[in-house]
Amino acid sequence: MLSCNKDDDASGFVPTLPAITQIGANTFGCSAGNVLITPRNGTGTFNSTDEGMILWGGGITPEITYHEIDVHDYKSVRTSSVLIHIQALHENGEGIYPILESNGQNSIDGPDHTHIFCRIWKNETEGYQYYLSIANTGNVNVSRYDVDAGIVSGTFSCEARNFQTPYDTIQITQGRFDINGFTLPEKVFQ
Repeated sequence: MLSCNKDDDASGFVPTLPAITQIGANTFGCSAGNVLITPRNGTGTFNSTDEGMILWGGGITPEITYHEIDVHDYKSVRTSSVLIHIQALHENGEGIYPILESNGQNSIDGPDHTHIFCRIWKNETEGYQYYLSIANTGNVNVSRYDVDAGIVSGTFSCEARNFQTPYDTIQITQGRFDINGFTLPEKVFQ
């Protein structure tokens, strides 16, 4: 049973997992410790929005050595987020990327391998908890990587441990993403 209830959002929003597709539909969803995470834009500051999902790549120009899918639910009362760092996606393309240990950092501050970390609200602790992927407990399966069309699609799952309490672990399951990097900036996540 997933942890969503009507006090998650004043509007009554209840998150649902999107279908697994490979068409660049700009969708994302996963269950992290029984909390369903989907992207939702926030109101931001200074007349700009907080984007619910961002896809970016990094490395030393002109080489792209990694891609990151950065997802936030900015609207729910109990917000959540997840970041997927895929190492060497541009070099290797479609395939299976073993998920290794995360240090909870992104970009160049994170490790040089595929990893995941997330932040979720835990009722048991009455606070936000950070979970970092555990090495060799899952994979990111990239089923489509089309540079010309700007599309990256796939599925993922792994086990993650609490940053502050390592014996507290969760399963990240049912992960799926289907992103078109060209149209993503215009997508409004309600």
